[in-house]
Amino acid sequence: MKDLIEKFKDGVRLSVFVQPNGKKSEILGEHDGALKIRIQALPVDGMANIALEKFIATIFDVPKSRVTISRGHQTRHKTIEISQLSSERAVELLADFRARNSS
Repeated sequence: MKDLIEKFKDGVRLSVFVQPNGKKSEILGEHDGALKIRIQALPVDGMANIALEKFIATIFDVPKSRVTISRGHQTRHKTIEISQLSSERAVELLADFRARNSS
């Protein structure tokens, strides 16, 4: 899991693979070196990107304003940057979220 999170400037960078139009937003696991996330939003007019930013903010317990899609606005493979978050804390929060939400 630590491989998915990279230290970047004053925060972390995360590679994600997004599957839009799901029944609910959830982490599905890993896919091709990225965190696979299903989002409960259609990929229309940027709605899935907005939902993804909100979901990432929830996972990492940060305001949505600190979450940015830096690459991949129109693809399923995206790079997310989260400012003012240490890589150690990010790993911890991701593990906690996955443990609380595992089936």
